[in-house]
Amino acid sequence: MTHAEIKLCSLLLQEHFGEIVEKIGVYLIRTGSQPLRVIAHDTRTSLDQVKKALCVLIQHNLVIYQVHKRGVVEYEAQCSRVLRMLRYPRYIYTAKTLYSDTGELIVEELLLNGKMTMSAVVKKVADRLTETMEDGKTMDYAEVSNTFVRLADTHFVQRCPLVPATENSDPGPLPPAPNLVINEKDMYVVPKLSLIGKGKRRRSSDGEAAGEPKAKRPKHTTENKEPIPDDGIYWQANLDRFHQHFRDQAIVSAVANRMDQTSSEIGRTMLRMSEITTPSSAPFTQPLSSNEIFRSLPVGYNISKQVLDQYLTLLADDPLEFVGKSGDSGGGMYVINLHKALGSLATAALESVVQERFGSRCARIFRLVLQKRHLEQKQVEDFAMIPAKEAKDMLYKMLSENFISLQEIPKTPDHAPSRTFYLYTVNIMSAARMLLHRCYKSIANLIERRQFETKENKRLLEKSQRVEAIIASMQATGAEEAQLQEIEEMITAPERQQLETLKRNVNKLDASEIQVDETIFLLESYIESTMKRQ
Repeated sequence: MTHAEIKLCSLLLQEHFGEIVEKIGVYLIRTGSQPLRVIAHDTRTSLDQVKKALCVLIQHNLVIYQVHKRGVVEYEAQCSRVLRMLRYPRYIYTAKTLYSDTGELIVEELLLNGKMTMSAVVKKVADRLTETMEDGKTMDYAEVSNTFVRLADTHFVQRCPLVPATENSDPGPLPPAPNLVINEKDMYVVPKLSLIGKGKRRRSSDGEAAGEPKAKRPKHTTENKEPIPDDGIYWQANLDRFHQHFRDQAIVSAVANRMDQTSSEIGRTMLRMSEITTPSSAPFTQPLSSNEIFRSLPVGYNISKQVLDQYLTLLADDPLEFVGKSGDSGGGMYVINLHKALGSLATAALESVVQERFGSRCARIFRLVLQKRHLEQKQVEDFAMIPAKEAKDMLYKMLSENFISLQEIPKTPDHAPSRTFYLYTVNIMSAARMLLHRCYKSIANLIERRQFETKENKRLLEKSQRVEAIIASMQATGAEEAQLQEIEEMITAPERQQLETLKRNVNKLDASEIQVDETIFLLESYIESTMKRQ
């Protein structure tokens, strides 16, 4: 765990959950597994606060616990899961593009609450959608429920592990902590619920707007509450499935840039056919025959079987080897080489960084060393057609920044420099780790800058919010245009310009965070895929 990762985790925890949770989370990230009383003692926090903080972290899958043989429960932070909070906007946007506003709100609620029952999610989402609709229109629970089922069928949401039911009437002494288990077959099985009803608007807008006095509103007592039909069955967002979708999108985009739109559509079809059957960690997709791919192409995509075979042959012969041929039955069996694709995407990210950081000549040398694997300095000068002094300068720059490495091959046991070959090479794994570390530092800097900008303009932002609230309440009571204009003038022209500048800067910082996170995703995926193959 590097210092940059710990700092980024600290910033994310503080931004999402506050100081106490951040203190407990960072302590566990630094020290590893710890029991409750040690956490309270070392962080100088009361037991009650530590318990609440751990509940929040466990609820959001940021901390796991395990019972040791001596009966002590120890808590361990999941740093990689904390870093996933960076990607929350991207998960929500993906759900929106695939399953419209309903899917977006379902995923958003699950991410905000960590774990929820299906009935609670459906009711909350229906209420939120009803709030945005015109008067007289409401959202049916059944419609939201259908979208939830579709998300479960495509594995974007999954069940949380449960406490196993005990068969004996006298189970004996209870364990210090429950052991949660789940059957893989049940992970995506949606309970049969008959959710009948429509989304409700907030009572404050309904009752008070209609002039209903507060005293006459019906009181909601615990006795009137109906039993929850799916009580105990909790759901969470399946982040691995979202990552699989991001990876597939990156591969499709890379194929489109390298060849054309038809090739990318063939790649998209192959990946879509393998979505559920291929595990996210597999190096290859399941073999698919040419006939199966032809039948699965989108309706209205008018290409003949012969043209499809030509495209598949071109893709299989491409040097990047995104698509491989694994047999000749069924018109030819084809797979997508996921590991090679991730390697090519990570290499392209490294090349792009070298070009931006050191210029096009350094990028030429970097690509040359990548292609030839091992080169001496004289060979680099000759192949790249760059003068010796400049080539030496550029190689040293990239060597000092760890983008390329130097390998010594001695001719004699004494390692004398005059009798030793010095070969330049690119260790993609090492360079990817280095760039990933820099990306973590970049995002931490972006978050700190955004927080600084907001803090510096805190008073102006509060004033702007107060003015907007006054205008909204006056519009609701039917105020005249002149009165509204008078309230708007409470914010002067220089202040309005300052607010515009702040908004523009914050939007730019937010966009930068998302772009850096895309690079982080590619590098993490490549490193994870490489580690699993070793």
